[in-house]
Amino acid sequence: MKLQHHLLKAERIERSLKRCSAADYETIIEGAMLAGTHWFNMLLHLLQLMPLDSDAMHAEFLAMGERRKARLLLPDALDALDAIEHLRTIHVRGDMPGGEQAALSALDRLAELRNGALREVGRLGVGQMD
Repeated sequence: MKLQHHLLKAERIERSLKRCSAADYETIIEGAMLAGTHWFNMLLHLLQLMPLDSDAMHAEFLAMGERRKARLLLPDALDALDAIEHLRTIHVRGDMPGGEQAALSALDRLAELRNGALREVGRLGVGQMD
């Protein structure tokens, strides 16, 4: 997927999340996972860790070599996406208490992914968005 498509999809999902309250924690966590994965894929593509015609569906499903490279080059992004995935497992698929706080945490981690991706776009220049 082109970088611009990841950007547009992530931004559209984030706009939708703004309509939710913390009480909608399952929706927020799931949306953070979706938008976060787009930001993460942007980073993978920008750093040429993954070709544009291939996307990671979940950070946990990256091949071992891909995950090691991401750990070295994108440790904060990988940690953020892993954290959202963990919240998703216990609050969306599970029934752990504290869903509203988890939603806020997911949004914080999503912001880290967004900021990292946009920082990298700025560092590399707008021409990289093609």
